[in-house]
Amino acid sequence: MLKVKVKTLEHFDSSFALPKYETEGAAGADIRASLPADIREEGMILKPGEKALIPTGLSMEIPFGYEVQVRPRSGLSFKTGLMVVNSPGTIDCDYRGEVKIILGNLGTKAELISHGDRVAQLILAPVTQGIYEIASDDLSETERGAGGFGSTGVN
Repeated sequence: MLKVKVKTLEHFDSSFALPKYETEGAAGADIRASLPADIREEGMILKPGEKALIPTGLSMEIPFGYEVQVRPRSGLSFKTGLMVVNSPGTIDCDYRGEVKIILGNLGTKAELISHGDRVAQLILAPVTQGIYEIASDDLSETERGAGGFGSTGVN
């Protein structure tokens, strides 16, 4: 296991655990909404079609050569209209600002995000950077070619 340094910010609720794996075999560590004091009681309401940055009160030092992917929690997405709209989101290893989760309401009714709700899961993943260059000749041929967006059929 790799260590990810986590800094708690002023509005982080110290009664919360840091991102944590809820089961031994979990790939993602759940992260909670840590709302500023002035909206903790009422929470945040997201109307259908709206999106918002959900504060977590945390910043991170991710090991070089890794990223943290932000993914939806399946239960939250299934039971509500809330989705991580840039899924998977990426937190780069050189970012030191607050981790905020971009949630959107894709449902048909308003959804409440309460202080302490588990709003996403974090996946620590290795990064390989490529070197992009102009091809001096044609690209190699494949059976698929330029086909995309359903070109291999429906089933």
